[in-house]
Amino acid sequence: MTHTFPAGGVSRSGENIRKALICGSVAFDSIMRFEGRFRDHILPEQIHILNVSFLVPQLRREFGGCAGNIAYNMRLLGDVGSPMATVGSDFGPYRAWLEATGVPLEHVRVVEQELTAQAFITTDLDDNQITAFHPGAMQHSHLNKVSAARDIALGVIAPDGRTGMIEHAAEFAAAGIPFMFDPGQGLPMFSGAELARFIEQATWVAVNDYEWQLLQQKTGLSGAQVAERVEALIVTRGSQGSSIFTGGRRIDIPCAKTRAVVDPTGCGDAYRAGLLYGLLHGLDWETTGRVAALMGAIKIESRGTQNHRLSRAAIAERMSESFGADAARAAFAGPAASPSSETELFTGTN
Repeated sequence: MTHTFPAGGVSRSGENIRKALICGSVAFDSIMRFEGRFRDHILPEQIHILNVSFLVPQLRREFGGCAGNIAYNMRLLGDVGSPMATVGSDFGPYRAWLEATGVPLEHVRVVEQELTAQAFITTDLDDNQITAFHPGAMQHSHLNKVSAARDIALGVIAPDGRTGMIEHAAEFAAAGIPFMFDPGQGLPMFSGAELARFIEQATWVAVNDYEWQLLQQKTGLSGAQVAERVEALIVTRGSQGSSIFTGGRRIDIPCAKTRAVVDPTGCGDAYRAGLLYGLLHGLDWETTGRVAALMGAIKIESRGTQNHRLSRAAIAERMSESFGADAARAAFAGPAASPSSETELFTGTN
């Protein structure tokens, strides 16, 4: 599904509304660091009898989930991302954190008989990751309805409960709300026909390089066929940057400068917040991609997915450092949709 947007950002009913509805997971992340390389312990010729154990001296519990992470990064950029998610009876500490950062919670539903989704992530020295995920309350995501949200400029379908992802995509399409299909690690849940349907409904598709290969394999669609069905196809490639396919063009986006490489967990979600920022503010794709790359670079410098704290002004300075003053002015010349200074975002937090 394609849409044409006016200059100055996504709008509906003639109003410039900077708000995204992010349908996806809100989860606790248990993040572990393996001080070795998976490749040295996983033998390709023995993969059919895999039985390995990794010693992980470092373990942290963080706030995560795609919807929570994207919304948090949008707040840093000065925009509003409203998570639509289902959580469990143990959500209290995460709720307090999101309230302190100003992320709206009106579309976060508590399912008392379940626990909040939990991800167990192990990262090796090459930044490869092995993740186990317990969906918990996320399995009830279909209880939420897109129609309950008001003044939504665009939507996101991120990894969530299977039924919820299907229903929310259909609801966005029926309401005429443009949305980004970001299947992430939820991609294997769907058949080729279901994935093709998501693509037909979506306005934009965002995947990493592995997901991109799997998407083509499962749907039987070529890169050109996917790209022609949406306004933009975005493929991220880690340290190799990213590519945006739009209007018959391929725009290669370099990585932004990083001050340290600490933890890649959540970089994809930070990148997607940058994409949403560009869409909400009517930026061209080159600028949008660079904002996205910068957000990923900023995130990788901190452990966890929501521990990086920069004001919008500081992000603009980093944009200038990575891509030049002209790029920074193009990206951040306009006003923020909502306050994003560290003081305003983190009032009441340590």
